[in-house]
Amino acid sequence: MPSFDIVSEVNFQEVRNAVDQANREVSTRFDFKGTDSSITIEGTELLAVSSTPDRLRALVQVLEEKMVRRQVSLKALHYGQIEEAAKGRARQRVTVQSGIDSEHARVINKAIKDLKMKTITSQVQGNQIRVSGKKRDDLQAVIASLKAEDFGIPLQFVNFRE
Repeated sequence: MPSFDIVSEVNFQEVRNAVDQANREVSTRFDFKGTDSSITIEGTELLAVSSTPDRLRALVQVLEEKMVRRQVSLKALHYGQIEEAAKGRARQRVTVQSGIDSEHARVINKAIKDLKMKTITSQVQGNQIRVSGKKRDDLQAVIASLKAEDFGIPLQFVNFRE
């Protein structure tokens, strides 16, 4: 029986590379001189720190540009509130979400069920969803319909098996 898995993965090496590139650019740009702007990685979170909230927004924009260039989906980034830090500085936490949580899995399963294909079944397995069916064409139709919708997280379709 043909099947495939739906996952939401982020290549953390590419995230690390994007952060390094953003820090390198910020250290050389004229508009960031004297602001002590930087981005650090803390597990699956990024911490952006700058002198003012405006400079912080510009710093996050530089980070987003580098992420796009490194093919890291911006849907995987979840931004926290801009907070006051020591000495009047501003900081913001950016969480990099990897995996499909239970709420998104429920929404994706409902979208698959709404297609009303009798031969297609889907089940949640940890932080991924396994979709199986009798015909390969039905599975490809499911992939096409899921790509057309926006679930708020990046989706990849892996392990397509006959």
